[in-house]
Amino acid sequence: MNENKIIRIFKRILYDYIYIPLKILSKDKRALFGLIVLIIYILMSIIGPIFVPLSLEPNMEERYQPPSWKHPLGTDFAGRDIFAQIVNGGRDILIAAFLAGFVTIGLGTIIGLIAGYIGGKVDIIVTTLIDIFLTIPGFPLLMIIATWLLQSGITVNILMIAFLLSITSWAGLARSVRSQVLSIKQEPFIEVDKCLGLSKFHIIFKEILPNAMPYIAINFMLSSVSAVYSYTGLMALGLIPYTPGNWGAMIHMAQAYVGTITGAGCWYIIAPSFVIIILQVSLVFLSNGIDKIFNPRLREW
Repeated sequence: MNENKIIRIFKRILYDYIYIPLKILSKDKRALFGLIVLIIYILMSIIGPIFVPLSLEPNMEERYQPPSWKHPLGTDFAGRDIFAQIVNGGRDILIAAFLAGFVTIGLGTIIGLIAGYIGGKVDIIVTTLIDIFLTIPGFPLLMIIATWLLQSGITVNILMIAFLLSITSWAGLARSVRSQVLSIKQEPFIEVDKCLGLSKFHIIFKEILPNAMPYIAINFMLSSVSAVYSYTGLMALGLIPYTPGNWGAMIHMAQAYVGTITGAGCWYIIAPSFVIIILQVSLVFLSNGIDKIFNPRLREW
C-alpha cells in the first residue's frame, strides 16, 4: 500500500467519521449542546482534579458556607469545598455509565442477532428470556443484588457495577435488534449473499449489523443515561462502596447530615443533583443527533 493510498484512506475516514457527524450535529442545536456539555464533563473528570484537588480534611469553621469566589458552590457539613467534590467525583460516574452502556449494547446486540438470524427454537427460547427480563423492575432488582453483595463482603469494582447496571437494560435493545434482523434477512441482497456462499459471520456482521446501528447507537446513549440514574441512586442509598466526592455519595451524605434542600446546607444536595440532571439531559439531546447521523432521512442540510 503506497503513501498516496494511505492518505486517501485517512482523508476518507476523517470525512465520513468526523466531518459529516460534526456537520450534522452543528445543524441540531440540542445535539450540539449535548456534545459540548459531554466534552466539558469528560475534560472536567480527566484534567479537573489536577487544578482542583480534593481535600477531605474537616474545617468546621467554614461549614455550610454559601457560594462565593473561594467556594463557588459553597461548603458541606464538614466545611469541605463542594465544587472540588463535584470535579473529582465525575470520573466514577462517567466510567460506570459508559461501561454499562457498552455492556448493554454488547449483550443486547449479540442476543438480538442470534435470535433473529437463527430463528426456530432458539428464537423462541431467547424471546421468552427477553420477555422475562423486560417485565422485571430494574432498579428494585439492582437494590436487592447490591444489598446481597454488600452483606456477603464481595469486593465490588467498577466493572462489576457496570454489569450490575446492565442486568435488565439489555432486553429492550435485544428485542429491537431481533426485529430488525427478522426484517433485513428477508431482503433480496441477503438471499444473494447466501447464493454466493458467504458465511453467516459475514452476513450477520457485514450486512445485517450495519443496518441496526441506529438502534444500537441510540440505545448506548440512553443506557448510559439510565446507568447514571441507577449508579447515583445506589450510591445515595449506600448500597455500593463509597468513593470520596462521588455525586451519589454526596447526596447520601446530604440526606444523612442535612436532611433537607432548604436552609444553610441546601447547596450540598442541590449541586450534585443539578450536575446529574444536566449530564442526563445532554446525553438525551446527543442521542437525537446520533439518530440523524445514522438515519439520512432525518438530516437537515
